[in-house]
Amino acid sequence: MPLDEGDHPRPGAGGSPRPKGCCSKPASASDPALPLGATAPLRGAPAEEASTHFANGRSRVREHIRLIARTSPEDWNIAAFSIWSLAKLAAHLVERQVAPSISRETLRRILREGKVSWQATTTWKASNDPGFIAKMHRVLALYDTPPADGRVICVDEFGPLNLMPRKGRAWRPAGRPRRLRATYNRYGGVMHMLAALDLATGKVYYRIRRRKRWREFLGLLKTLRDRWPGEKLYVVLDNFSPHKHAEVRTWAADNGVELVFLPTYGSWLNWIESEFAALRYFALNGTDHHTHGEQNSAIAAYIRWRNTRAEPKTAFAPDSTIRAWTQYPTRAA
Repeated sequence: MPLDEGDHPRPGAGGSPRPKGCCSKPASASDPALPLGATAPLRGAPAEEASTHFANGRSRVREHIRLIARTSPEDWNIAAFSIWSLAKLAAHLVERQVAPSISRETLRRILREGKVSWQATTTWKASNDPGFIAKMHRVLALYDTPPADGRVICVDEFGPLNLMPRKGRAWRPAGRPRRLRATYNRYGGVMHMLAALDLATGKVYYRIRRRKRWREFLGLLKTLRDRWPGEKLYVVLDNFSPHKHAEVRTWAADNGVELVFLPTYGSWLNWIESEFAALRYFALNGTDHHTHGEQNSAIAAYIRWRNTRAEPKTAFAPDSTIRAWTQYPTRAA
């Protein structure tokens, strides 16, 4: 009986033959009355016990299906394709005698009920920084307990800011998505955004420049220094080479600015990254600006809107497992 056609009948009911013999017998793929891996109940067992018995067998089959779905075709020595479609997975299940037959919709329902979903593959950049844990906890300490003698600022670059149609999302009539041009020229070149997030207020300060060398970065630091005179600045930043330029380090040491570098390949610890994600999503996605002036104005309008609603930044990943790390995980997927 196909897996998607209701419950299996109990032995002795509705014309299904009652198993012969006084002992339970193992089920097989050729016995359509039993789910794979189930055994027939003892002769004379109560109907409720028999029903539970078959329900347990069906549950095991469904879990078996979910386990197979989480494998790859390569695990089964299948070289013709690298991922499962519902049709290919259903055919594989029948071929392996996991189920005598199964429809794609039933398979979809089984996977959904087991919280197995179709997801994009992600990548993980492992850090080779021997001081990763110490640097990470230093940054987390600044986030959790900002020093009384200063202000914590997260700094980074955003871009490059190209002039191009950007895919996005919008509420539209069904089947009528918004269309953007597919071909474009980059006659205007690119620009770069240098930005700083003040954790005490939650506000973002930025500038847009043609280049992002150490000179542009030092100019941003000087602007931040002028904004908060008399306070020590703890600047959290990544290991981009202009950040470590000798001129930058010397000026910072002489002007009450401590550069707190993130671990190598640890930019996800920089709190400003989440602000960049929101900027891209709300101000740039779905747009098609033809001049940098037009695009820069859109960015400025978003930042002004955001800053009027800004609140102090607190509780950075309070429940994350990273807070329990005592050594860098060799496999963080």
